[in-house]
Amino acid sequence: MFRVNSGEEKFSHPHDTITSGALRFSVEIIAWVAGSWYVSSVSYWLVVPTLVILVGFPAIFSTINDKRHVVIPTRGSMRVLIELILTIVALVAPWFVWPSIYSSFTSVVVIISLLVGAPRFWWLLKGAPST
Repeated sequence: MFRVNSGEEKFSHPHDTITSGALRFSVEIIAWVAGSWYVSSVSYWLVVPTLVILVGFPAIFSTINDKRHVVIPTRGSMRVLIELILTIVALVAPWFVWPSIYSSFTSVVVIISLLVGAPRFWWLLKGAPST
């Protein structure tokens, strides 16, 4: 079920700042591009399923009070697992498909994202609600 914000109140999250959200989105984009690029070197047939997983899982499985729109409510630990998978892909895949200078830059972005997003991760792991 969709949980839709009525638009009357502003959505705010004490552990999710504009900076942490922007960095997390950057990590997602790096994972989408570099992950599918790497998979395409193995088999073009794997690109679509890879993108469905890398884009679909974070979009569908969310924790209540963490996202504005929740399609399928999940526990905070599950959300952290999904985001850690994206983070690992964003950290490893660029080293296989891009020159070292770009891979180094993406690694720095991922590490900064982890540091800035740590309060949110701990909040999710400490029992963010699933319903």
